[in-house]
Amino acid sequence: MNTTRLLRCSVALSVTAASLSLSSCALSPLEAIGWASPQPKEGAPLQPGVRYEVRKALAAGVPFRPKEMKRYYFVMEQPRPPLLAATQKPGSYMNVRTTAYCHDEADHLAYGMKTALGTPLQFGSIRSAAADWSRYPVGTRFRIAGQPDVVYEVDDYGSALVGTGTIDLYKPNQNMMDDWGVRHVDIEVLHWGSYARSMEIMRDRIRWPHVRHMVEDIQAKVYQATLQSLKTPMTASL
Repeated sequence: MNTTRLLRCSVALSVTAASLSLSSCALSPLEAIGWASPQPKEGAPLQPGVRYEVRKALAAGVPFRPKEMKRYYFVMEQPRPPLLAATQKPGSYMNVRTTAYCHDEADHLAYGMKTALGTPLQFGSIRSAAADWSRYPVGTRFRIAGQPDVVYEVDDYGSALVGTGTIDLYKPNQNMMDDWGVRHVDIEVLHWGSYARSMEIMRDRIRWPHVRHMVEDIQAKVYQATLQSLKTPMTASL
């Protein structure tokens, strides 16, 4: 059974049918009801899984009538891992190994001019790129040094890329593919993609070993992110 703690908030509460809005304030536990442990100090971290009671502070001279006061409750949840986006910050630079591919290659003929998303391969101001989605999740965008007018977007993957940091750049013909060859280049990450979207796309494809490998790697990253987030203390401020 969750323990109830009475909190005082020094600002007004705005309540709707769906949510409770607290203006910026410090919540200080005043008393513990039915709680055997010592009363926590003011400003102590809120405890996950505990049901807290919040009441509006009374103005000076206003009589205290408990039956007329509205009571609101909330439960502090554990922090959630950063699943919606990769954990790295955009704007970071790195040196990566790149190769090239085209839709005319034997191992790509079955997919035609489509990406792993089922969308057309891009080659314009925005160009398609394939990578291991557990390292560069779908939707990741980057620039290559020396190509300021071109943005690459990770919208494809390949079995040979899984477990590597290599990025495969789409070229519309084999001559351009051969001309690129293998190059180590500096890239600037403009936007990190979504692990959640990557998992959603791949969940029905795990019968393929390389897809299953990427899914398991993402799950491992989420697990590590969860452990790390639980080490971060939660303060009593909302």
